[in-house]
Amino acid sequence: MESRPAEGTSRRSILVIEDDIELCSLMKDFLSPQGFEIEAVHEGRLGLARALEGDFDLVILDVMLPLLDGFELLRMIRKRSAVPVIMLTARTAQQDRVTGLNAGADDYLPKPFGPEELLARIRAVLRRIKRAELVEPKTISAGGVELSPQTREIWARGQKVDLTSIQFDILEVLVRSAGRVVSRDELATVLYQRPSTPYERSLDVHISHLRRKLGDTEGSLIQTVRGVGYFLATRSSQPQ
Repeated sequence: MESRPAEGTSRRSILVIEDDIELCSLMKDFLSPQGFEIEAVHEGRLGLARALEGDFDLVILDVMLPLLDGFELLRMIRKRSAVPVIMLTARTAQQDRVTGLNAGADDYLPKPFGPEELLARIRAVLRRIKRAELVEPKTISAGGVELSPQTREIWARGQKVDLTSIQFDILEVLVRSAGRVVSRDELATVLYQRPSTPYERSLDVHISHLRRKLGDTEGSLIQTVRGVGYFLATRSSQPQ
């Protein structure tokens, strides 16, 4: 007998990023009666935009996507969001599964798959995430900067700092990537869902304003790596 959500249970939202329109329709038909709201997009860049701006409980992500590879899309999502992600792929090589999990996937389901297995994987991931939320820190920090992704508040050296939305987004990427150089293309793709252009100076302007608000007048906290991107320095880190 088909199981249905309990009366009064709130519906969980799932974003499906998959270029197979028929498969998306089948997943929606199966998952909707199980208590899930399904939104489907069929290419990578739009999927990235929806994953970052939408309030989804889970993302189902195909590896083989037009315009933006699923592995790279997942890496970009992970710079700004901890939303649980289940990857789908017809590529069943062990290295592909390892790549997906290392990029931040919560689970990995090879195609073809049965709908009941997909449902079981979704429920298992959501249970794990719910348990993890009980112990997950509410803030992340690096280099003397502390931020709360939930409330979008920032503290630098113990003092609260007011940032614009895009300044917060840039700083969150840098804090999550502390110890590694973040390229201009990575920042532009996360912020604008496209690569940067050679003559684009908007990132430089935002970084300048961000440094000023953080009291980083010497550029020692947010360092510029010429021709590459930016690096959030910690006491023991060197650009990598």
